[in-house]
Amino acid sequence: MQLVHNKIVRAVSGPTQFMTYSIGRLALWFIVVAAQASAQEPPAEKESTTARYQTTYNWQWHPSFINGAGSTLKSIAPRSERMYTFSTTAHWGMRTWEGAELYINPEIASGVPFSNDLVGLGGFTNGEITRAAGSTPKLYLQRLFLRQTWNRGGGTEGVESDVNQLAGVVDKNRTVLTIGNFSTLDVFDRQAYAKDPRTQFMNWGGWTYAAYDYAADARGFGWGFAAEWYQDHWAFRFGRMTPPKVPNGLALDFNLFKRFGDQIEIERSHSIADLPGKVRVLGWRNRGVLARFDDARAALTAAGQETILEVRDRAQIKYGLGLAIEQALSEEAGLFLRIMKADGRTETQAFTEVDESLATGVLLKGSSWGRAGDTLGTALMMNGLSKHRRAYLEAGGLSYFIGDGYLQYRPETVMETFYSVSIAKHVWLTGDYQHIWNPAYNAARGPIGVVALRLHAEY
Repeated sequence: MQLVHNKIVRAVSGPTQFMTYSIGRLALWFIVVAAQASAQEPPAEKESTTARYQTTYNWQWHPSFINGAGSTLKSIAPRSERMYTFSTTAHWGMRTWEGAELYINPEIASGVPFSNDLVGLGGFTNGEITRAAGSTPKLYLQRLFLRQTWNRGGGTEGVESDVNQLAGVVDKNRTVLTIGNFSTLDVFDRQAYAKDPRTQFMNWGGWTYAAYDYAADARGFGWGFAAEWYQDHWAFRFGRMTPPKVPNGLALDFNLFKRFGDQIEIERSHSIADLPGKVRVLGWRNRGVLARFDDARAALTAAGQETILEVRDRAQIKYGLGLAIEQALSEEAGLFLRIMKADGRTETQAFTEVDESLATGVLLKGSSWGRAGDTLGTALMMNGLSKHRRAYLEAGGLSYFIGDGYLQYRPETVMETFYSVSIAKHVWLTGDYQHIWNPAYNAARGPIGVVALRLHAEY
């Protein structure tokens, strides 16, 4: 373990870049450690502390494809390319007083996207790429938050030991407050079958609503609070989070009275033929210094296309509404559905270039074919643009992730299929394929086929 630690320290502090080959070797070291740790005894029924770790290496490749639009200024290059991401995370937690839990997550991440820039798609192919900023691994604080639970009766239910979750017992009727540094997606839109790009679907549209421009820094985290109220089969959630000072930037704006990201979610649990399911409605509203597409289009000139920066001069409101369903089909299978529409009048603040999204899919456990640790998943995702964003791009404008002066608009469609093989206790190797029609909403490009291999370990 000390050898692995020394490799990380040298990678972070050394002057040379940590190339893909070395990252792969480092991932293998962590997998060895994971296999050794798997022999430990399971935790007690009620945990007072937790220390869990994960490491994930994701390699992706796409062959050359048709690029009838010509310019590639904000597009994936049509030549054959490779990309990768690597991350390793510590999840530490402890009970501090009655009903309270404190968690801290340091993380090391690295990676290089296609075309050496994160452009050219609405639904990007790797959910880990938001945390990577080059081939040199960087250490940063991912989460630091307190969770307080007030029990209110109605019977009890067990809480399983998991990442940032201590095993124990809570009342079915309860109130929960999360405050500190965390991700909005830790509390909202918690789908059972499509949530974690390290173990499930990799595409951005597979781990939350692609049109959900939730307030966060460039890595997907922020500071704020979220309150949850559970009563019988119902759950109600409200939260406010810090937005970035500049769209898709790392620096956060802590003036939560003037600039913020709010979300409200209502959840109803149910059973169909004794199989559990949930229905959620999520509404969100952001306030930040953003450019309006209509203003940016009016300011376009033949000499330059970066006019979206020139009209980003005052606070704007952005909002959206979504519906999500998850339903078990059997003990081994479940389906999910997400639909969301945003107003689409302003530029992207913190997520991706999508104003309306639909994603649905099925997840199957390998128990039925004698491979209980394996998982098979398939999903269809469709992304669209508002008339305001579309008109700006058609006029030759550029936004953060897409645009190059030519747009033959069609909705972007992604089909993703993966198979995750359990190769050792707590270690999985996943093969994944994504087929993308109309990348960045342009029918003159593509389709693109993306092949991926993902190595993931938990210990």
